[in-house]
Amino acid sequence: MQLMTAARDVFAVRGTEATIAEIAASAGLGKGTVFRHFANKDELVAAIVDEMIDDLVAKTENLLRADDPAEGLRGFMTAGIELQVHNQAFCDVAAGAAVREHPVLKPKIARLESAVEALVTRARDAGAVRADITGQDVMLLLTGIYQTAAPALPDSPDIWRRYLALTFDGLQPTAARPLPQPAPGG
Repeated sequence: MQLMTAARDVFAVRGTEATIAEIAASAGLGKGTVFRHFANKDELVAAIVDEMIDDLVAKTENLLRADDPAEGLRGFMTAGIELQVHNQAFCDVAAGAAVREHPVLKPKIARLESAVEALVTRARDAGAVRADITGQDVMLLLTGIYQTAAPALPDSPDIWRRYLALTFDGLQPTAARPLPQPAPGG
């Protein structure tokens, strides 16, 4: 469907700030056609991001079966940051855009969080990450890594990999000092 293709493309570049008018124009349609399919922009954003979350959940659940728990966690973190780098709408949702509370997205995000918690627990149990790291910590770190790299991405599109490596090193249990605050929700 040309509407969904246009919406994916426009949201990837402009994020959740994209307008229905921009999407309709990109699809060669009128705004009314968009609204016949989606009651409002949040419904359209949810439909697009829903697919991305489903894909990330599937990857995460597959990574739970990785031979090396640390590599499973690193694989998830890599996939999560790559999504943010290549799709501004996903980035906006990861950073807390209001559409995150959409009834379609909310249970999918909860499923993703549960899978990430399982990845982190597996890595903790294997001694691959520090004992005080939670899935919520990892989810928040993904946005932080992306935001750290974002200003340099136009000139160095893979710079985020540097900050992921630094962060992953910081998750290691070797010489870890106690964290000054508990994890969010912990």
